[in-house]
Amino acid sequence: MTLKDVRIGDTVRVKKINGQGAVKRRLMDMGITKGVEIHVRKVAPLGDPLEISLRGYELTLRKFDAHTIEVEAARPEPVTS
Repeated sequence: MTLKDVRIGDTVRVKKINGQGAVKRRLMDMGITKGVEIHVRKVAPLGDPLEISLRGYELTLRKFDAHTIEVEAARPEPVTS
C-alpha cells in the first residue's frame, strides 16, 4: 500500500521510499524516513494534494510523491497500567 491509498484520519508507518535521486532526497529532507508515523489529515477537493502530519508538523504532498512512499498500518501502542 502507498501513502496515496491511505484514507483520511488513518495513521500509517513508512516502510520504504521508492523514489530515486532528488525526489527521494527531498522526501527524506522533509522528515519522511523509514519507520516514521504519518497521519493523513485532509485531501483537497479534487484529490490532490494530501495534508499529512508527522514529527509534530503538517506537510502537504502531491499524489505523485505520495505514490512513491510505501506504508503499513501503524500498530496501536500497548496499554499499560
